[in-house]
Amino acid sequence: MLLLKLLVIPGFLLLISLAGKRWGPSVAGWLSGLPVVVGPILFFLAIEQGEVFAAQSATAALSAMFAMIAFCVTYAQVAQRAGWPWALTVSLLVWATAAVVLSVIPPSLVFSVIAAATALLAAPYLFPAVQPIVSGPAPKSDKLLLRMIAGALLTLAVTLLASTVGDRWSGLLAVFPVLGSVMAVFSQQTRGPAFTAALLRATATGMYSFAAFCLVLALTLPVMGLSGFGVGVAVSVATLGITKRLLAKPVSMPTTRSTISNE
Repeated sequence: MLLLKLLVIPGFLLLISLAGKRWGPSVAGWLSGLPVVVGPILFFLAIEQGEVFAAQSATAALSAMFAMIAFCVTYAQVAQRAGWPWALTVSLLVWATAAVVLSVIPPSLVFSVIAAATALLAAPYLFPAVQPIVSGPAPKSDKLLLRMIAGALLTLAVTLLASTVGDRWSGLLAVFPVLGSVMAVFSQQTRGPAFTAALLRATATGMYSFAAFCLVLALTLPVMGLSGFGVGVAVSVATLGITKRLLAKPVSMPTTRSTISNE
């Protein structure tokens, strides 16, 4: 399992990076909405702690969509005005604040659905309106390797913590912005703030798939056991396909153009 934890996220980061190079930030961000972090974490929890524990963690993870989208919006906004250290620090503080607030609210699947739906529906109106320039030099191979290593280390840290802090915080930590942090920082360094904002906006759109996965697990794990993961993956992939249409419907807002940063 340790090997799986160390390989899944770097492998997916590689695929996302290649997708971003080939099709641009919208497709890369959209693909990152797949539950490639929360899925393995909840699966490990189901095996080690039981299906009911994992279902309760999935309910918490669904509500944590609010914190995750808050992270994406904050990073995208701050990145237009400051470098990645500030953008990452402020956005992680926002995520942590939202997660703490969610942790003290009595657990409820209804509340989790409302929190996730509110964030998903509001997200398109909260991102900066920018037009990224996707042409230009590709990210250097060493930066790609660094982002894969960073993704592996973050995933290992989150999964180790998630198994020791109870079902509520396990679910919240499962939605820690592992992919979001790594992709946002390296995208801002190599492609600039506009590209990063477009990437994170598409990530929020792809999170409908993530939300569907968590909802299905919360409903099916206590009844179907580990078979619920198969249903969750199927629904998640189907939802991702549906949300692809949303990428072609940007919110009508004044648009600014940004150049690539080659730091």
